[in-house]
Amino acid sequence: MSKYQKHPPEGTNGQHSTTDDDSVGIDSRGQPADETAVSPETASVVAIIPAYNEAETLPEIISATSSYVDDVIIINDASTDNTKEVANEHADHVVTHPKNTGVGGAVHTGYLAAIRLDYDIVIQIDGDGQHDPSYIPEMIETMEKQEADMVVGSRWLNDSYQEYSLVRRAGIRFFTAETNLLGGLDITDVTSGLRAYRTSMLEDLGRPANSHWALEQTLEAAREGYSIEEISVPMPPDTEGSQFDLETFAKYPPRMVLTTLKILLYR
Repeated sequence: MSKYQKHPPEGTNGQHSTTDDDSVGIDSRGQPADETAVSPETASVVAIIPAYNEAETLPEIISATSSYVDDVIIINDASTDNTKEVANEHADHVVTHPKNTGVGGAVHTGYLAAIRLDYDIVIQIDGDGQHDPSYIPEMIETMEKQEADMVVGSRWLNDSYQEYSLVRRAGIRFFTAETNLLGGLDITDVTSGLRAYRTSMLEDLGRPANSHWALEQTLEAAREGYSIEEISVPMPPDTEGSQFDLETFAKYPPRMVLTTLKILLYR
């Protein structure tokens, strides 16, 4: 059991809710959050898990994650397997997209749900088992000690990045260097999907791109003056899903130019 006690927002009563609409039609959970500063010991913490055809791995991920958070929200991104049914059985809340939006769209729906339900801290974790939920307490502790608005789990602060292909490592290093240069940061793993956020920061950020959400979100947060920290989290390469090969890498530069311009010019 985590030392961080569970403090669900007032009025939750452990109620389960689900919707098939991507407008995040979840009932409000009582009064707005207190305007005073929030500490991890008193904060309400929710995990959002974007899922596309993750029916096999979700039960274990939800069970492990629930030990460290108050509630778990699954964003079912129009899965074609029985992800929806599995999520309804195991998660506290489920939002199902009518059509697939990609990771950026799925996590944004999760942010909106967390904001509307008045949680203080949002943990983002993948549904495929690549991220270890046992690092959640350390992420929250780092958020408190460093007064950070975002904490990212980094593969480059340990040796697990060496398990990735040379092309993928080169891509991650390139995008991280770009973010550091343009955002005035000193981070090591901008593409990591294991993240902790203060909900107050998420309210201030725009909707991230579907395919390059991590770079766009991190760069926007940095340019808005939010504090970003990292902790070391080993992550094995995902066996399915995103396959970062030479063809994919070749398509990234023009896409990343557009993403970067979007942040520099419009946000």
